[in-house]
Amino acid sequence: MADINGATIIARSLKAQGVEFIFGIGGFPVIPIPFAAQAEGIRYIGMRNEQAASYAAAAVGYLTGRPGACLVVSGPGVVHGIAGMANAWSNCWPMILLGGSCSTYQEGMGAFQEAPQLETAQVYAKYAARPDRLDRLPFYVEQAVRTSIQGRPGAVYLDLPDDIIAGSIDEDAVKWMPPCPDPQRPEADPADVSRAIDVLRKAERPLVIVGKGAAYSRAEAEVRSFIDATQIPFLPTPMGKGVMPDDHPLSVAPGRSFALQNADVVLTLGARLNWILHFGLPPRFHEDVKVIQVDIHGEEIGTNVPAEVGLVGDARAVIAQLSAAIRSEPITVAADTPWRKELGIKIEENQLAVQAMMDDDSAPMGYYRVLREIHDLSPRDSIICAEGANTMDISRTVLHNYEARHRLDAGTFGTMGVGLGQAIAAAVVHPDKKVVCVEGDSAFGFSGMEVETACRYRLPITFVVINNNGIGQGYEDLGDDPANSPPLAYTIDARYERVIEGFGGKGYCVRTPDELGSVLKEALADPMPNVVNVLIDPKASRKPQKFTWLTQ
Repeated sequence: MADINGATIIARSLKAQGVEFIFGIGGFPVIPIPFAAQAEGIRYIGMRNEQAASYAAAAVGYLTGRPGACLVVSGPGVVHGIAGMANAWSNCWPMILLGGSCSTYQEGMGAFQEAPQLETAQVYAKYAARPDRLDRLPFYVEQAVRTSIQGRPGAVYLDLPDDIIAGSIDEDAVKWMPPCPDPQRPEADPADVSRAIDVLRKAERPLVIVGKGAAYSRAEAEVRSFIDATQIPFLPTPMGKGVMPDDHPLSVAPGRSFALQNADVVLTLGARLNWILHFGLPPRFHEDVKVIQVDIHGEEIGTNVPAEVGLVGDARAVIAQLSAAIRSEPITVAADTPWRKELGIKIEENQLAVQAMMDDDSAPMGYYRVLREIHDLSPRDSIICAEGANTMDISRTVLHNYEARHRLDAGTFGTMGVGLGQAIAAAVVHPDKKVVCVEGDSAFGFSGMEVETACRYRLPITFVVINNNGIGQGYEDLGDDPANSPPLAYTIDARYERVIEGFGGKGYCVRTPDELGSVLKEALADPMPNVVNVLIDPKASRKPQKFTWLTQ
């Protein structure tokens, strides 16, 4: 057999383990890997920034269930790529970071971009290793991919020395590995399932919280069957949206605070009781609430609130167990129960308050009016990517999702800068879907140059920048002293749409509702990526909240 180099072994091993997408930036010493990846049938997407590449790789893991890969150069490249590792670690998404490093025989000598990469990556990695020989490269790749998807998913790291990448070996000497299996779907203990059903049966005000763990496990059919059978009201977490359609009559999203405060039993499906759910504690939750917790990770059970019942297992498998358990003795929360009636009243009150802002045709516009137009004109199966402060938070209410894994945002880590990378990942994984990336002007600035990537690969993403001239709050002017302009302000009426025009995409600047409607119709139909820059009222804000955004 002919000799084979390390880059080809790495690429062939990744392909064998089900890694279909690599995002990265070529440079020393990893330059041979993207060429080898393309030769092996892996889709390589060259990005403009390693952070955006790492966010894209993590999003692929969530969207497909197999890790996306991020390829970066040594030293600073690895440091930048760790941003996506941290995001994947927090969100529990599989991804693999491939970092170049100096040759093994130069370690400790102050080699080019030498850094403690393995040690740094280990903080956010389920698995981190530096391959020691070319013939064992497939072993390390299989270990990394398998570890990333089994149990609670997460990020993994491989440190790839220059002499391993560029070295060669007789192909017969390579110890190739078979594909690792799909992750197991363990069921919960049947006794715990019976206990959970008993608690649900006695509940007067039950609530199901659908988390992104249910979305990741592809449990949408099981969740919909369970909700339809029991008629228990449900609340989706931000990326749990779409597991149940947002327009389902049992959704209590418009009455979120009331539902959480008054539920006596809460069934969490792959949703952690962290800051996004106010830790499960008063005043956001009822002080006597009983929690039934479904999670793949046993250590998560009882975090912040002691669980009445812990169901450790795969969300899809466990929800199927719950459904089977109620077939002989159904549980039904009838529409005329006090709980359903009270929820209906609160939902209607909140919807009326929001509808007035969505229907406000004054110019400059507010957030709700802009987002309503996006909601009305986007295809029902659009993938929505959103980031920013008010932009993202309000979009969770106004922009509906009807299918699972069709929303990506700042997630558990609250990461700004993820939007464009995640949108590119969604467009690459789902070329048949329309991707709408809704950005605050601050968020867009983190990775705005990735519009060039979208143009180069002809990804028909519509980027909507909701521009209030600042971070969070808006500004109407910068004052007379440039050296002392407001710390959270940006250029007034910045023309972000012009960024994409230099790369062949089309840009639009919008100020009025009439302009927005006609522009969005054209932009959403465009086969090339485009940017719609919407200059909104700097004083615009969200509906007054009963609680501050972060429960202290």
